[in-house]
Amino acid sequence: MTIQKITPFLWYSTQAEEAAAFYADIFPDSRVVRVTAVPSAGATKLVEFVLFGQPFIAMSSGGADSFNHSVSLLVNCEDQEELDRYWNALLEGGGSPEACGWLKDRFGVSWQIVPGDLIEMMADPDPAKAARVADTMMKMVKFDAAGLRAAYSRTTD
Repeated sequence: MTIQKITPFLWYSTQAEEAAAFYADIFPDSRVVRVTAVPSAGATKLVEFVLFGQPFIAMSSGGADSFNHSVSLLVNCEDQEELDRYWNALLEGGGSPEACGWLKDRFGVSWQIVPGDLIEMMADPDPAKAARVADTMMKMVKFDAAGLRAAYSRTTD
């Protein structure tokens, strides 16, 4: 695996290897590349993995701070079927849905599962269109892509 100039690094207390395998089973072009024990650091393991072709490194080593919403992984989805598939898969085994397309997986990592055109709709130069999308989004847990697009396209009378 080629390490990029910037590579996401996730620190888990004990489950880095399990988390990497879980994610690699969900997303295409994904795999666990290597697990390396670090004998001088007790039970510490480094896990190199790839999601959608993007390299990641994870570490299992006790004492990690818990994950929070300050950093999340955003997945842009082409259609509602893809959005539903990733949403449901990441919730498997004890994840929890949250507001506005966010969820927390069973390992505590925050994800945003969004329609691929959401950012463009929210950045539209027409403030009324952007506001309708934002207002609609704020009422959703899992995103309904058609509902967001309908709010974006709606004309006011």
